[in-house]
Amino acid sequence: MHILIIEDEIQLCRSIAEGLRMDGYEADTCFDGNEGLELCMTENYDLILLDLNLPGIDGLELLKQFRKTNTSTPVLILSARGQIQDKVEGLDLGANDYLTKPFHFEELEARIRSLTRRKFIQENICLSCGQIHFDTRTRKTCINSEELLLTRKETALLEYFLLNQNRIISPEEMIEHIWDGSVNSFSNSIRVHISSLRKKLRSALGFDPIQNKIGQGYILMEEIQ
Repeated sequence: MHILIIEDEIQLCRSIAEGLRMDGYEADTCFDGNEGLELCMTENYDLILLDLNLPGIDGLELLKQFRKTNTSTPVLILSARGQIQDKVEGLDLGANDYLTKPFHFEELEARIRSLTRRKFIQENICLSCGQIHFDTRTRKTCINSEELLLTRKETALLEYFLLNQNRIISPEEMIEHIWDGSVNSFSNSIRVHISSLRKKLRSALGFDPIQNKIGQGYILMEEIQ
């Protein structure tokens, strides 16, 4: 999952990003309202964490403008404004959730899990495809009850495949949702990580559930056709 954090407290912003990356998410950071709005409008994020007190345009104005063109991307407001009217205004403008500062990182993680599962209409914390089972809370993968050790990037790839199984996923889509802004479509990073993930799955399952569709992308299928 690719998350944008718009927060002018630089240390807090970087701390949140570091924690999310350790959880297996890709996180971009931004400390200014104008830049944040531009990123929202030009990039494809799975979730936006939005502070309200921002230099440039403030968070509520940013949210208002963003929702004119995008009504589906979840937005979680992070703000020191704890008054009920602030929360009501933020939610009325299109925020999906509101977390008041200071907060525990564990609560932020839980809110993010809830919002991303809601986006993909995924009610269970466990994603499955045949013998593959992935726990979105613990970030652990099991094959027939045996844990499969994956790197952070392999875990992010598998999670996205499981959320979009039986559908071809292009390299460009993977870059948008699984990599940060430092990777482009010409990078060999995608092929390297997918190849490593496929090798581990093939070893554990006895077959490769991820197929390469030449010129289109990759697809995860429960049964190979």
